[in-house]
Amino acid sequence: MTDPSAIQPSELDQLPDRDPEETAEWQASLDAVTQAAGPHRAAYLMRRTLERAEGAGLALPKLLETDYVNTIPTAAEPSIEEAGGDEEMERKITAWNRWNAAAMVTRGSKHGVGGHIATFASAAWLYETGFNHFFKGKESGEAAGSGDQLYIQGHASPGIYARAFLDGRLNEAQLDNFRRESGGDGLPSYPHPRRLPWLWEFPTVSMGLGPLSAIYQARFNRYLTNRGIKDVSASHVWAFLGDGEMDEPESTAALALAAREGLDNLTYVINCNLQRLDGPVRANFRVVQELEAQFRGAGWNVIKVLWGNAWDELFQLDTTGALVRRLREVPDAQFQTYATRDAAYIREHFFGAEPALVELGKLLSDDKISECFHLSRGGHEARKVYAAYRAALTHKGAPTVILAQTVKGFTLGKGFESKNANHQMKKLTVDEFKDMRDLLDLPIPDSAFVDGQVPYGHPGADSPEVRYLQERRAALGGPAPARRTQPLAPLPAAADKTFASFDKGSGSQSVATTMAFVRLVKDLVRDKETGKRWVPIVPDEARTFGMESLFPSLGIYSPKGQTYEPVDRDQLMYYKEAKDGQILNEGITEAGSMADFIAASTSYATHGEAMIPFYIFYSMFGWQRTADQMWQLGDQLGRGFLVGATAGRTTLTGEGLQHADGHSPVIAATNPAALTYDPAFAYEIAAIVKDGLRRMYGEALPGEDPNVFYYLTVYNEPMPQPAKPAGVDEGILRGLYRFNTAESAGLSPASPKLSAPLDQGGAPTAVRIQLLGSGTAIHWTLAAQKMLAEEWGVAADVWSATSWTELRRDALEADEALLRGEERTPYIRTALEGAQGPVLAVSDYMRQVPDQIAQWVEQDYSSLGADGFGLSDTRDAARRHFGIDAESIVVAALAQLARRGEVPASAVKEARAKYGL
Repeated sequence: MTDPSAIQPSELDQLPDRDPEETAEWQASLDAVTQAAGPHRAAYLMRRTLERAEGAGLALPKLLETDYVNTIPTAAEPSIEEAGGDEEMERKITAWNRWNAAAMVTRGSKHGVGGHIATFASAAWLYETGFNHFFKGKESGEAAGSGDQLYIQGHASPGIYARAFLDGRLNEAQLDNFRRESGGDGLPSYPHPRRLPWLWEFPTVSMGLGPLSAIYQARFNRYLTNRGIKDVSASHVWAFLGDGEMDEPESTAALALAAREGLDNLTYVINCNLQRLDGPVRANFRVVQELEAQFRGAGWNVIKVLWGNAWDELFQLDTTGALVRRLREVPDAQFQTYATRDAAYIREHFFGAEPALVELGKLLSDDKISECFHLSRGGHEARKVYAAYRAALTHKGAPTVILAQTVKGFTLGKGFESKNANHQMKKLTVDEFKDMRDLLDLPIPDSAFVDGQVPYGHPGADSPEVRYLQERRAALGGPAPARRTQPLAPLPAAADKTFASFDKGSGSQSVATTMAFVRLVKDLVRDKETGKRWVPIVPDEARTFGMESLFPSLGIYSPKGQTYEPVDRDQLMYYKEAKDGQILNEGITEAGSMADFIAASTSYATHGEAMIPFYIFYSMFGWQRTADQMWQLGDQLGRGFLVGATAGRTTLTGEGLQHADGHSPVIAATNPAALTYDPAFAYEIAAIVKDGLRRMYGEALPGEDPNVFYYLTVYNEPMPQPAKPAGVDEGILRGLYRFNTAESAGLSPASPKLSAPLDQGGAPTAVRIQLLGSGTAIHWTLAAQKMLAEEWGVAADVWSATSWTELRRDALEADEALLRGEERTPYIRTALEGAQGPVLAVSDYMRQVPDQIAQWVEQDYSSLGADGFGLSDTRDAARRHFGIDAESIVVAALAQLARRGEVPASAVKEARAKYGL
């Protein structure tokens, strides 16, 4: 043997080989096995050796794929009966739920409202086994007030409703109102908390968002525990997904995060029925193997539940490994075909692939082949699903994914099972229902089918099935899914002085509104009562937004704490990570940050702990990139503050087209749960945040919905912050108030250059215009006000439009009131009542933003905005390009007055020449 102390480089790579001779012996042994027993035997030995090494904890790369067989051998499966369950009783319960899910959708089809049958049919046992044995309710002793978090696959909702019907939580009338909600007693098509808040916790049908949210929910559970807010370590997050759904980028976007942070409180259950909406998921490939490799590579524990008990005999007869090899090579679309063809076809096309398989097939009856290929899948057998769930819960140190193979449309008959079109098939015929009844062994007589309508089935409120179901749920902590609906006690309000400190302004100091918001948050997180409940979220731009001072004081959350010495440890504002850190610094992932925000913003319902998240981001990369998640947030009744920093199309100097946000308020306006504000001054931000805290976390006023979230745009342009005028609070919150008049600004508009009307005494009066500005645009508007007065003799009143969207919503509500016969004046009309002259609205956004209110303004109305793509340049040059700088405002104001005959048309031409426009 070679001296073990000698370190020699390998000929193949740079790994040191202490004993090349021993290495050569191992390689020779492998060559000998390959020659003597064949490559399949050699590959088998290598796989088993690597598995043994992995199990022993040796530092070797993991196998990314295992054979196309069940991870848990049949002999190692725990018994449901040993755990106190009754598999036969659960079969009966599942049969009733299968029936009622199909009946509900079929009955609804006569109204043309549709529905999905095949998804739950394939996944029924995946849900039922969980409900009977694993999913903890909110009354659970070990997970009190929280329970488990269930992300139900959206298209499986009929099965969840069917179970709630069997449990007595829904009645027949409600089932008949599936997808018919306008009457007030209907059931939403999919999991929608806003539509059915006592049942659904998480909206999941926008595919890809459920998987992403589940990871961040599991992570937020750890965050709550590690920060000492609430111990939710007994809560488990279950995400039920489709194999086709895994194509969505969001579905796999955070797999590494889940593994990196060891989220063993999370289990994905992927229903691998091999079909997406229109056909096979991987027609020419094998999606199970692909997903296994993807999850194993990311560091997840993978459990495959592929074959039912009928396959045990086949595997026992497979002494050569030919069956396992064949299963690994058959593409999914072909296996889908096997599920619909007779035994003769399967003998020819599957078993006929090689002589060893031909011989194996001779040992099997046609009935056995049909049973295996048509019916026997791991995801359809309670014992195998139970074993997988139990293994997932006992695995520590990493999240688990269960790849459960099923048949889409299972038990629905030959017209449904494995058909490409079954996702779009909305009903069964009466004869198909009768066949299904016989297959499921349900006691539903032919006489129950009245006038061709399928009946609902129920064994009775005091039946053994219902008693068993309710006993199992009671043992697990109450009904599931279920959402907390009782309100929490209001959080104590922060001290008034925290907000009032912004009322005096900044004097001669220039302060960007981004910095004003950050300063406000710094003060709020110091509050003894509620400071710990703030959840700062930032996607790797904290220093851009001036938040680095929070690093050492609050700490950046990390489940491992800080295992290194930071490079800037000798600095005051060093990069501090901590297990109880408060900041969620997400890296470059707006989608991940939004998932964080959603988990935190709904903690009041999920865990009974109100948290106050604020997520600050480049405004361009918020709504434009993650608007689907903002819609999810509204559906999930989330509360908190979204902050679009570096807002506006012209304030982010030099960054250019893809950083220049001129449209986020337009997208935000489409979300009914979003209260969108574009504050100009620091005191406005303070007033809005103060009122938002009251509405969402304190005492909402009658008629106010507390289940809203706020979107504030803030700017990186330092400007002097004025003192707060008296009596403007209502206007700030409702969207508009008069900041000043020409006279209160100390301006004396008077010029012989422009003709002016005479007052009743014969003295000339100033021509007047109303200038409405939002956000940073108010500063150009104020500059234009001065120029109009001093250079053109025009008096301009300046208004701060803090929310174009809230003004519009108020006006729409007034219009709706009129249709009901109620007299109500929109606030925008009341605020501008008596204001002299036309109205010119200006913002750093596209004109569509201020134009939201145009139809309710009684005065002549026009607007200026930054339409089109952004560009790289100085702020002044960009504003001149878009025609929204002070000079452009002056010209636009004169043009509007000239159209009314209040100034000569020549003044417009003169102004354009003067300002180089």
